[in-house]
Amino acid sequence: MKNIVLFGPPGAGKGTQAEILKDKFNLVHISTGDVFRFNIKNKTELGLLAKSYIDQGSLVPDAVTIDMLEAEVEKNPAANGFIFDGFPRTESQAVALDVFLEKKEASINGMIALEVEEDVLVERLLKRGEISGRSDDQDEAKIRNRFQEYNTKTAILKDYFSKQNKYYGIHGVGSIASISEKINAVFETL
Repeated sequence: MKNIVLFGPPGAGKGTQAEILKDKFNLVHISTGDVFRFNIKNKTELGLLAKSYIDQGSLVPDAVTIDMLEAEVEKNPAANGFIFDGFPRTESQAVALDVFLEKKEASINGMIALEVEEDVLVERLLKRGEISGRSDDQDEAKIRNRFQEYNTKTAILKDYFSKQNKYYGIHGVGSIASISEKINAVFETL
């Protein structure tokens, strides 16, 4: 079983690459955003709890997020491995994920990080905003604020996984196929 964290700032191409990895290696892709939306839409106990925080304008506590992701892993006992996309976002979440996987006699094999320059990402997101109509991808100031959030809160995970010799940075500019080749080469070594 191979478990990876697919990492990178907004617009780096995580969703696109996760789909390719999922199909190529028969993995289960767990996107935190998708899990939240599913649980809230289906009014699960955890979804209602998460919605209560969101409705108050608060961040959903780590424990609720972790419980949702653990439930997703439990739904797939025969999986060849998992791609965690959008999780962990903090060091405490990374520690909780390690503890959970350890109980299952598994671990994170590596964090594959798509590294892309901010100006390139802004361009990508503005283009995505034009096509998709997503309001959060149409305002450059909001986009840059998301990068600030990413850099101050989430990027510290690079150190966490580097200390475990599990960090693999991939230059995320080029064709989808060429980036996939680089990711696949790393994945094969894990």
